Amino acid sequence: MKIGLISVGTKMPRWVQDGTAEYEKRISTELGFKLIEVPLAKRSKTQSLIQCIEKEGDAILSRLNSDDFVVSLDVLGRSLDTPALAKKIGDIRFDGRNLNLLVGGPDGLSERCQSRANESWSLSALTLPHPLVRVLICEQLYRAACILKGHPYHRE
Repeated sequence: MKIGLISVGTKMPRWVQDGTAEYEKRISTELGFKLIEVPLAKRSKTQSLIQCIEKEGDAILSRLNSDDFVVSLDVLGRSLDTPALAKKIGDIRFDGRNLNLLVGGPDGLSERCQSRANESWSLSALTLPHPLVRVLICEQLYRAACILKGHPYHRE
């Protein structure tokens, strides 16, 4: 199994880079984790916001395989607790599929990305900035990996 976090934006603050790198080290072997950045489409007067979101969506979709299990991260998605996340990852691994989590830019994911997703998950009812989502999802993936291998990092 490989897990990809496909996220819009390539120029993240140092704290985001450090946080994602720390958890990437911890989960790259266990979950085959990889952060995949796609560029933020340039906002201008000649391109509408929808065109920019679609361009970002095309870049995301080009990195998916047809048999990947795809999850869009969206405030309106289904809420999972950490044990349920671990179980879901275990089920996807058992099915022999790769998991790709999609994080849109500041204006969200394209409709085509949302349609391609097998599921939509919410990390919180709060609207979170997309750089923070990277660190948060990486930590939760690490926590889920610990649950799957019986490591005591996660406590209930």
